[in-house]
Amino acid sequence: MGRQGRACVVVLGDIGRSPRMQYHALSLARQASLEVDIVAYGGSEPHVAVQENRSIHIHKMKQWPKRLQNLPKILYPLTLLLKPIFQFVMLLWFLCIRVPRPDVFIVQNPPSVPTLVAAKWASSLRRSALVIDWHNFGYTLLGLSLGRSSRFVSVYHWFEKHYGQMANGSLCVTRAMEHELAQNWGIKATVLYDQPPEFFHPTSLEEKHKLFCRLNENVCHPLGVRDCLSTGSMGIWGETLFTSHIGSDTLLKKNRPALIVSSTSWTPDEDFGILLEAAVMYDRRVAAILHEDDSIDEGDLWKEISDGKQQLYPRLLFIITGKGPEKEKYEEKIKRLNLKRVAFRTMWLSAEDYPLLLGSADLGVCLHTSSSGLDLPMKVVDMFGCGLPVCAVSYSCIQELVKVEKNGLLFSSSSELADELLMLFKGFPDECGALKSLRNGTLEMSSSARWDNEWEEHAKPLISKVISRNLE
Repeated sequence: MGRQGRACVVVLGDIGRSPRMQYHALSLARQASLEVDIVAYGGSEPHVAVQENRSIHIHKMKQWPKRLQNLPKILYPLTLLLKPIFQFVMLLWFLCIRVPRPDVFIVQNPPSVPTLVAAKWASSLRRSALVIDWHNFGYTLLGLSLGRSSRFVSVYHWFEKHYGQMANGSLCVTRAMEHELAQNWGIKATVLYDQPPEFFHPTSLEEKHKLFCRLNENVCHPLGVRDCLSTGSMGIWGETLFTSHIGSDTLLKKNRPALIVSSTSWTPDEDFGILLEAAVMYDRRVAAILHEDDSIDEGDLWKEISDGKQQLYPRLLFIITGKGPEKEKYEEKIKRLNLKRVAFRTMWLSAEDYPLLLGSADLGVCLHTSSSGLDLPMKVVDMFGCGLPVCAVSYSCIQELVKVEKNGLLFSSSSELADELLMLFKGFPDECGALKSLRNGTLEMSSSARWDNEWEEHAKPLISKVISRNLE
């Protein structure tokens, strides 16, 4: 494939929140020497590597009007019909007219309707090849809100299967999905596992300090909430909740809280309530283990900790990143929790700061359960790339990614997650052998697993083949 070749990456979603498709664009430009057009919605900024690559051109579509997004429930069926029509026309305009003719369209699925229909029509009209990248099944996601027995879900399933079969090539994210597509959909797909790109790596101590300085205000001073992190002197120059900068040396504080990161889209396929319940259980079980009286003044406890008193079990800070529809609901629940050793912060980080946060954390938590049971959470891949071990919800194919007691642990309930938190963080930061073992295992297993290598071996041959066949 020479420089004259061209690819079009299609995402019916926010390109800044579609990392796998951003990585596709980078690989198409860098490794296949193609000019790349991205057709997607705006919203969040994509990674700076995408923005600065001269071979990548981003085309932002207009979205379904916001004033029509909150119509009464009685009009919801009408929305299910009109919104895809609006999106279909918008996609056809961009794919057939706005972007130069590509050799291949690479389309993210889901969403399936109208994306696959528009992409197939455009590929036929422009005589381009079509490759579908199967992240999940769209009909299973729709079934979460409408129920699997809904007629809309059945129609959606038909469109997804029918147009999926019409693609020139397919990629998918797991062996389980490859098997499902082959057995029940008549589609031969190539597995392209999510792997972290080069900018997901362990964070240096200096990078941690600079990041915590930038986040210090958000971390230490939550709006309207007083908790175990919002006490003590946090205005000292050169100090953060986690680090101290003395002269030319940067040090991690002995009495720092354990930092746990969870990234969520705040949607129904991630039960955030499990994490809240586990946090409450951790808080109560630690108090019971230490024989603390319920009448103990939490302010005195927080002052002792901030003054440097070592505890057998640390404070836990959960930083929850991401945007989504159920965020405000859970923020209200968090505000009502009365916890002595656990604090929560929600925030949205830039594409550059997010990997730094993962590399600075002590543990990742993944609540993804998969509507189909056949996809894997990319957030865990990113965590592993930064050397961060993970506790993840157990479901059918998660062990393709999480290797128990090597790079993470699995749980099926809030009680199991609370048990794992107690086991991993006992003696933190110096005497927590189980946590250190998981971190070492994560670093060892992820050192050679990178997106560029995976894409070169599995995606590039497929894309080259479909382009060559289309030109014959």
